Amino acid sequence: MFLIMRGKKNILAAALATALIGSAAGCGASSSDNTIVESENKAASFDYEAPVQTPNILVDQKGFLPDSDKVAVFRGKEIPTTFTVNRIDDDTPAYEGVILKETFDEKNGESYALGYFTDLVEEGSYYICADYLGESYSFSIAETTVSDIFDEACKKFYYNRCGIALSENNAGESGHSACHTNAARLQDDASVQIDVTGGWHMDEQADRDTNVGSKIAENFLLAYEMNETAFTDETGIPESGNGIPDILDEVRYEVEWLIKMQDDKTGGEYGAALTDSSKGGEVINYPVVVTPVSMEATINFAATLARFSYFYQQYDAEFATTCLRAADKAWNCYMVNQDITDDPLAFKAATQLYRATGSEAYENVINLFFSKSDFDELFNSDEDVFIGSVTYLSTSQAVDVDQCGKLMKCLMKRSGRIADESAKSIYLISDLESEEGFLKLLYDMRCLSITDHIIYNHEYTTIIENHLHYLMGMNPNAMNYVTDSTERTYQDENDKSGILNDPRNDALLIFMLSVLI
Repeated sequence: MFLIMRGKKNILAAALATALIGSAAGCGASSSDNTIVESENKAASFDYEAPVQTPNILVDQKGFLPDSDKVAVFRGKEIPTTFTVNRIDDDTPAYEGVILKETFDEKNGESYALGYFTDLVEEGSYYICADYLGESYSFSIAETTVSDIFDEACKKFYYNRCGIALSENNAGESGHSACHTNAARLQDDASVQIDVTGGWHMDEQADRDTNVGSKIAENFLLAYEMNETAFTDETGIPESGNGIPDILDEVRYEVEWLIKMQDDKTGGEYGAALTDSSKGGEVINYPVVVTPVSMEATINFAATLARFSYFYQQYDAEFATTCLRAADKAWNCYMVNQDITDDPLAFKAATQLYRATGSEAYENVINLFFSKSDFDELFNSDEDVFIGSVTYLSTSQAVDVDQCGKLMKCLMKRSGRIADESAKSIYLISDLESEEGFLKLLYDMRCLSITDHIIYNHEYTTIIENHLHYLMGMNPNAMNYVTDSTERTYQDENDKSGILNDPRNDALLIFMLSVLI
């Protein structure tokens, strides 16, 4: 058993008190023998590195909403029958619960079980204790538990803005002067310079990627559509208070950059704006090189700008029209250069352009994909087909009612499978070990979030909460993979970066959290 120093980030391992000093005469010498024999090595150097020890009671280190379901995972060679939830302030028990659903994992040679404490609704700071297993990390029960993470996740994109100065008033320690404001050069023709200021940095090198940016903006817009009330106009960015939800302001900042990355002549979208570190200096001052037009970036651009124009009409009709024209131009460029019949990206873009315009040309592309014999398989395996299908279900244009019924069956079947997988999991999640890291898990939660919006299901909300608990510490490593402010976080393992530091994952996390606000 080990003890946890609650409120700290390190664990107190049990002390190993080993007596290294014998009698002055040395081992085997009598007390009357005054001869001292010196070792050839007068001093020995030892370098002990204590192994990382993690609790056997796994819990969301951030905590729980007062009215939500609350659960912890217990693991060990022997599982007790009860546990207590103790107050941090005075170590007194606030709740006693029963441990349920014990299962044995042959792979790890340990038993696992669950303990629910949903009835504990008093706000405060706690830890869980159980015989044989010791203590959990600390956590809170508070109304702001989810909203705090949500606000931090959303603000990350403001901190990642390129091309403008970020004031300390809005950005705190992340504030900096304007970066990468000089004209960029084309990678395949260095004599051509273009203005590509703006957009979001995607990594520590301050690179900006049009594919990734388009998909992030797409997820933001879809999250806004599904859970509009979660997004306010008061998150503390420069546009706050302008009467437009801040999430749309943030997307507009990226969209304005995406438009700059469109080739005026062809309508194609350049792939990325990469910083060049070859001459040294600080990353904030690196020159920028623009990669060639990419057809994948072009069709993603068309899809995202069509979606943005649809939602932004009520706030700025002129700019929304500019976006729709840019989307149509990109679509035409793609049509000239690619075969759309087998590209799921074309299906997704067509659904969004059809929603925005009602044009029969886009509807024909949509119907072409619906006629495919493997469409149901594509719905489950390809995220672009999935998003396109959700868009079709949401359109106010004329639709094929029978096809909508088929799409709803696909959506419910996929969500049901995610729910079944989560129910069977030790950690109550749909995907424990994936080569894609957290991406599949986050995609699954996006699917449940969408289904939960169309047909509210408390079970789905609980599953989404359990996935958040997993990411925040209820996992095999007892690791908070989201924030860096709890007892054990991703920063304790140098080879792991937090979800908030990966813009693509962060956007999907925001989608997931918007259901719980």
